Amino acid sequence: MFNLIDKLKEVNPLVLHYTNNVTITDCANATLAIGASPLMSFSYEEVDDIVKAASSVVINIGTMNSKFLDLFVLAGKTANKYNKPVILDPVGVFATKARGELTNKLLNEGKFDVIRGNISEIQFLGGLNVKGKGVDSFDDGSDASDIVRDVAKKLECVVVASGKTDLISDGEKIYKVHNGSSKLKFITGTGCMSTSLIGSFLPCTDKKIEAAVMGTLVMSLSGELADKENPPVGTFKTKLFDNMFTLDEQTLNKYAKIEEVQMDYSL
Repeated sequence: MFNLIDKLKEVNPLVLHYTNNVTITDCANATLAIGASPLMSFSYEEVDDIVKAASSVVINIGTMNSKFLDLFVLAGKTANKYNKPVILDPVGVFATKARGELTNKLLNEGKFDVIRGNISEIQFLGGLNVKGKGVDSFDDGSDASDIVRDVAKKLECVVVASGKTDLISDGEKIYKVHNGSSKLKFITGTGCMSTSLIGSFLPCTDKKIEAAVMGTLVMSLSGELADKENPPVGTFKTKLFDNMFTLDEQTLNKYAKIEEVQMDYSL
């Protein structure tokens, strides 16, 4: 799996973003840092041409804008039309009725390879009560492996829940990523960037769960390495990008803390 870090740089995938205005620059820079090429669009007129040319498509609903709600749905359907891997980030889906309705429309009218959110967003997609404020999650650190697996089964895709421990499941396998830093929550958009990183890995493998694990790991491990000397948050953000840029297979082998969980299906 770790060899995907080099494969990505060889492929240099074109990652098309329909994304969050707040974090759009950081998403572009994270995509560049890992070795992919970002492309951002808010145009209805070019959807067909630009999706056709892309290697993968990222749809992030973080900045709700009435003008673009149908655009996001169209982008997802067009990605399916051209068989492009597509990832959804349902930012704050639990926060407002409008976000929930848009996410339901996206899920009903399109097929996603990966859905990534914080644990509250994923719990909401599973029909559970959640704790959150605005678009932020309250993560109490409890093990949500069963929830993530069940949501992945329900939605028939790979699901990623970011938290104190990151959880990734395709409905069968579950991976836990134990790397990370508490400072990541003080940088806006680290979740959005993780979505972009997963979108960067998706065109590099047929194993969607491995792309999801790698994109998640890059963010969590880069954050952990950036925090080694306990820098203030501004310096931490700079080091976060530095570590994304220099990350290689050797570093992954040395520092990655990934656990593959065998679930008991007899219960």
